[in-house]
Amino acid sequence: MTGLTTHVLDTASGKPAEGLVIELYRIEGNTRTKVKSVTTNADGRVDGGPILIGESFVLGTYELVFHAGDYLRSCGVILTEPAFLDVIPIRFGISDVTAHYHVPLLISPYGYSTYRGS
Repeated sequence: MTGLTTHVLDTASGKPAEGLVIELYRIEGNTRTKVKSVTTNADGRVDGGPILIGESFVLGTYELVFHAGDYLRSCGVILTEPAFLDVIPIRFGISDVTAHYHVPLLISPYGYSTYRGS
């Protein structure tokens, strides 16, 4: 499979992060262009398959922006104002359009981690 996918897990609750808004941007020089906005499902994944696939899956630099603060507040988590982590941008490059890029996010109110998954 080729394309770009993600998966968000809430490590504080031990559950998938359902209802978390993610925006995808393409970065070209100093220009940041919004490609799409998606929301995670009950499994912490995006419905409808990869976020990028086919002709839209091209070489370049991208940024996934995870709206973690809004998600955590919707779960009843009381965050400081301003929140320590609110919007989490992850910038990465796609250098092989024949590969699968999986960018998962593990979140809690005070930390996060990511990696290139499979």
